[in-house]
Amino acid sequence: MTATIFGRRLVRRFSTGHHRSPMDGSAPSLIFIVGPPAVGKMTVGTELATRTGYRLLHNHQTIDLVTRFFPFGSPQGQHLVKEFRRRILEEVAVSDLPGLIFTYVWAFDDPGDAAEVMAWSAIFQARGGRVLYVELEAPLEARLQRNETEFRLSQKARKRNVEESRRNLLSWESKYQMNSGGKFDDRADYFRLNNGDVSAVDAAERIIQRFGLTRAVA
Repeated sequence: MTATIFGRRLVRRFSTGHHRSPMDGSAPSLIFIVGPPAVGKMTVGTELATRTGYRLLHNHQTIDLVTRFFPFGSPQGQHLVKEFRRRILEEVAVSDLPGLIFTYVWAFDDPGDAAEVMAWSAIFQARGGRVLYVELEAPLEARLQRNETEFRLSQKARKRNVEESRRNLLSWESKYQMNSGGKFDDRADYFRLNNGDVSAVDAAERIIQRFGLTRAVA
């Protein structure tokens, strides 16, 4: 995807003073895994990271850190979450790492979310890095079950109040469009996968095959 995919050009410049040249052909890649809550983004991302050697940044790693200091959704909290994510992406983009997997709940009907995705993409594109998008979708019933899995609760502190988490999931379902409906299916850098009946291992393998990703050396 170029920086003009969502309707306008965005080029972000930054400098950390070390690591790769943007033109050396080996810049890290960025893989977005997007989809509604409890669709399996973190679980699939974990399997994909194991197979590719990419690092995984799932969205709750920044959220759970910041909510120790400021309430979820507060102006201070939102600012810090965005800043942590931006700085991590900037440093990975100029590092010797092979790439980063970043999970995100993208509200496709919110222009602000599209702008954030574009800005994060531009960080890697400006360094010559490849940016890929994986969209997961699954029936609501499957997601409600996944919302209570042991792995999810162990990794996401804010989800351990299961009743509250379920209410929030259903509330988001009614408020936002969290799947694209095939809007980007014709793009080579975009892969939409219904993983309702697909294991995380199989999903990771399909992503690797779809984009021709290099496997990590054991």
